[in-house]
Amino acid sequence: MASNGVNGEIPEDANEHCPGPQSESAGKADACAGCPNQEICATAPKGPDPDLVAIAERMATVKRKILVLSGKGGVGKSTFSAQLSFALAEADRQVGLLDIDICGPSIPKMLGLEGHDIHQSNLGWSPVYVESNSNLGVMSIGFMLPHPDEAVIWRGPRKNGLIKQFIKDVYWGELDYLVVDAPPGTSDEHISIVQFLQASGIDGAIIVTTPQQVALIDVRKEISFCRKVGIKVLGVVENMSGLKQPLTDLKFSQVSESESEKDVTEWALNVIREKAPELLDTFACSEIFDSSQGGAQKMCLEMGVPFLGKVPMDPQLCRAAEEGRSCFGDKSCSVSALALKGIIQKLIALE
Repeated sequence: MASNGVNGEIPEDANEHCPGPQSESAGKADACAGCPNQEICATAPKGPDPDLVAIAERMATVKRKILVLSGKGGVGKSTFSAQLSFALAEADRQVGLLDIDICGPSIPKMLGLEGHDIHQSNLGWSPVYVESNSNLGVMSIGFMLPHPDEAVIWRGPRKNGLIKQFIKDVYWGELDYLVVDAPPGTSDEHISIVQFLQASGIDGAIIVTTPQQVALIDVRKEISFCRKVGIKVLGVVENMSGLKQPLTDLKFSQVSESESEKDVTEWALNVIREKAPELLDTFACSEIFDSSQGGAQKMCLEMGVPFLGKVPMDPQLCRAAEEGRSCFGDKSCSVSALALKGIIQKLIALE
C-alpha cells in the first residue's frame, strides 16, 4: 500500500499508488480501478478536512507545543512529562498536559487526578485541573475509563479518532505550553498527533531514555522519525542515570556462610555514626544501567542533537510520582529536583 506519511489519510485497504482521497483524481485514476473504496472516493467532497481547520483554530491560543517521546517503555517518560508540567506551571506558565498513551494512561495518577471525570461546556471538553495549581490542566483517556484497571483494546483508527477529538474538542484556553505525553515507539498515535498539529506547528520533541545501548538503539529510531516528519529535536534526557540517594536511606545486609541474608542496617548506621559521622550527610551513588559506551550524551554527539542532561534514579522522585505531586517543593527530592530544574531551565531559555 502506498503511504502519504502525515499529509493525508489513505485507507489501509487502498490500491498501490493510491492518489489519496482528497485528490481531484480520487476514484477516477487508473490506480483506483478495482479498489474497494473507489466509489466512496469518487463521490466524496474534496478540499481541506474541516476537522483540521477546527484543530488549527483551537490551537491558535497555544503558544508552544512540545512532544515527550521515548524509544522504549519503562524509561520514566511519563514521570518526566508530569514533573516538567509541574515545573512550568510553578514558573507561572499556563500549561496543558495531554496524555495520548491510549493503552497505558498513567498521567492522571502522576498528577494526583485519579477518579476525576471530564466535563463539557459550550466551549468543548474541559481539562481536569490540578488542585494545587490552577495553571495546570490535564486531559487523558484515563478520565474516561469506568475503572483504572480497565484495559483499552483498540485498533489504530479508533485510537486516532480519540486523539483527534482531544485536539479538536478540548478547550484549553490561553496556554503557554501544551505538553503531549506520547506512548513509546513510533506508532499510529505519533503519526496522528503530528498530522493533526502540523498546520499549527509543533515546537519540538524531548526524547527520554535510559543510558544503556539497548534503550539508545530505539532512541536513534525516534530521532529518525522526528527528522522524517519535520519535528525539531529539542534534546534528549538521560533518565535513571545511576541510583543516587542519601546514605542513611540505604539498607545494609550480610550474607552468612550458609547463604542466608541478614538485615544489618541498624548496626551499619550505628558504626557510621560512631566512627565516621560526616558520612551521614553524603549521598550513595551506583550505576544501575551500563553506560560504559558513553550513554545518551555520546549518542547525541553522534546524531547531532542537543543533550539536555541526566536525571538520577531517585526513590523520592518515584514516591512523588506515585503520590501524584510535584517533586520541587519536597526537600527529600533534592537530588532529582536539582537535575530536572537544570533541564527545564534550558527549555524555558528557548522561549
